[in-house]
Amino acid sequence: MGNKTNPRSVGRVRRKIRIRKRLAGTAVRPRLSVFRSSRHIYAQIVDDDSGKTLAATSTQAVKVEGHGGNKDSAASVGTAIADAAKAAGISSVVFDRNGFKYHGRVKALAEAAREGGLVF
Repeated sequence: MGNKTNPRSVGRVRRKIRIRKRLAGTAVRPRLSVFRSSRHIYAQIVDDDSGKTLAATSTQAVKVEGHGGNKDSAASVGTAIADAAKAAGISSVVFDRNGFKYHGRVKALAEAAREGGLVF
């Protein structure tokens, strides 16, 4: 995760831990976890009870046009994760922004997933 002493990384990890204290995915309502790097964005649906990833996708898997680190690519990943969730029989999830601000690419992914039929 880059430099472990970088204040930005440390702050995100602290926020992530704080969020995960009260947020957990179950078999009935799994967790939609989002990770964004400078080049790509990743989304996975996790059942924390069994510790299994039920569905996952990213800008690398979707093969987006141009740069993977923009809102358009994030939206295509959101649509793809909603389709993967439907295929796995999942309709409702808990959204885990993973310490990132609900803004920009994270927000674009979430809204596209909602439009794709995921409820959260």
